[in-house]
Amino acid sequence: MSSPKFSNTSQSFHTELKKRISEYFKQAGKASTGSFALYFKAIVLIISFLFVYTHLVFYTPTTWLAIVECVILGGLTAAIGFNIMHDGLHGSFSQKKWVNEMAGLTLNFLGANNFMWRNKHNIIHHTYTNIEGIDDDIEAKPLLRLCETQKHYKIHRFQHWYFWAAYSLLYIWWVLFTDYKKYFLGRIGPTPIKKMSFADHVSFWGFKLLHAFIFFAIPIYTLGFSTWLIGFLIYGMFTGFVLSIVFQLAHTVEETHFPQASVETGKMEDEWAVHQLKTTANFATNNRVISWLVGGLNFQVEHHLFPRISHVHYPEISKIIKNACQEFGVPYIEYPKMRMAVASHITHLKSLSRK
Repeated sequence: MSSPKFSNTSQSFHTELKKRISEYFKQAGKASTGSFALYFKAIVLIISFLFVYTHLVFYTPTTWLAIVECVILGGLTAAIGFNIMHDGLHGSFSQKKWVNEMAGLTLNFLGANNFMWRNKHNIIHHTYTNIEGIDDDIEAKPLLRLCETQKHYKIHRFQHWYFWAAYSLLYIWWVLFTDYKKYFLGRIGPTPIKKMSFADHVSFWGFKLLHAFIFFAIPIYTLGFSTWLIGFLIYGMFTGFVLSIVFQLAHTVEETHFPQASVETGKMEDEWAVHQLKTTANFATNNRVISWLVGGLNFQVEHHLFPRISHVHYPEISKIIKNACQEFGVPYIEYPKMRMAVASHITHLKSLSRK
């Protein structure tokens, strides 16, 4: 499957948008990367993760406290991914490249791989958002059907009931299977990954071994296999659910589109920026707690339009983007409350449960 091309217009909405956002940062006199508040949050999250991990693995808390700590550790893992890794691998965490690289390496310590993620997320998902057959982020067959063009299976009749269980498998499936699948196949869906250097291969296997040592070998040695397995499943499933639900609320709700390229021309109907606005949604942007925890990914519209701008700036640039959308007659999809976005997502799943 060849990659589709986006339409070009003489009066590009994206060009105008970039001009306005650039002017905002120029007038504000600040960089588009992270701030002290982000760096402080990163330190708090990492120290908290290390503290909970150490207490859980080496100090043998009571059963109920251990369960709570497994959940907290899962939440911290997701938060590190949202706040540190995500900005780092987009190059928006810091003005310094080496700091971004270090922030991005948190993904490797947590079991996944930054090289694979850049290919899957930065290149494929951010370019071909919600295009079925290319965007691997909406590929969850056979468990889930996320758009109308995907094949319907009988199990999908109940997907709006069991989706939470499927989402809980994401993290474990990701670190134990899909990274290896991409590595050995050399592609993500139909899209070939970039050629890996010798250093990329060493990093892939080195960090996979390090992750196995930290998350498998040490806790199995200190706690025993059965205790570790229960704890790892609780931790991994909570991490997976949090990661999944944040993504799904941003792209698979009632109002988002799943466009396809023209069969004759191979072109998309809209220019790239308009495509992003039609396939992406915000939620709970006035909730500071949610914004803090998910690293601004509830401002998904702003992130998709300007992925190299740190999430700490999204509340301000969202005002500029909203105004531009109104002027150009472009949709700006937003749910005021998280529960409204969840309800819309469930309705979306239910509508796809039927043929």
